[in-house]
Amino acid sequence: MNRKKKWGNTVCFYVLVVCMFLFGTLLGNQAVETVSEMMPVERLHRIVIDPGHGGEDGGAISCTGRSESGYNLQIALRLNDLLQLLGYDTVMIRSTDTSVYTSGQTISQKKVSDLKQRVRIVDRTYNALLLSIHQNTFPEEKYSGAQVFYGKAAGSEELAKELQDALVAALNPGSSRKAKQGSGIYLLDKTNATGVLVECGFLSNRQEEAKLRSPDYQKKLCCVISATTARFLASGS
Repeated sequence: MNRKKKWGNTVCFYVLVVCMFLFGTLLGNQAVETVSEMMPVERLHRIVIDPGHGGEDGGAISCTGRSESGYNLQIALRLNDLLQLLGYDTVMIRSTDTSVYTSGQTISQKKVSDLKQRVRIVDRTYNALLLSIHQNTFPEEKYSGAQVFYGKAAGSEELAKELQDALVAALNPGSSRKAKQGSGIYLLDKTNATGVLVECGFLSNRQEEAKLRSPDYQKKLCCVISATTARFLASGS
């Protein structure tokens, strides 16, 4: 093994250990097995990371007046870095506060074009697996907790359920939220790739919004998502 490859494996292993530490209670006795399964091997999938909204389409507005698109981008960039350290080839649908529309004059027309372009990017990516990052909101402040929605393609439901269980155990203990089919969510309805949409939390809940702004919480969130996704792929699901 050459020096560069050995160093890469060492970095990947370190990241895995950090991930396991951050949500080790989730895996319990499976921790050693999971680290072994996720050790650097040839990656067959390219992971497409979709930070929802962007540019003129800011998405939901938080209780502190911030646009959802900013939270989505911060989390997605951290997730991208971590997945790359784990050895995955990634595709970011956007890496700045911009939309990805290619046509349209009105905001509505641009939004339709933006959604179609996101589907195009996913479906043109060979062996793609989609992770779409969003935030939730509701008129009543009491609601909180992450929730995962899944598409129609094979493997989507299984990945969503694993992610939901991991997020509840590691970050939202006591939550009764379950993974749900993303009927009516354009990106999940139209893409042919295995895909999930993660609503990371409620921007309308002051306590959760503060967490979602926190770099430390974002890192923990990304560790849960990346390690669970890697474990799902390693299992050959």
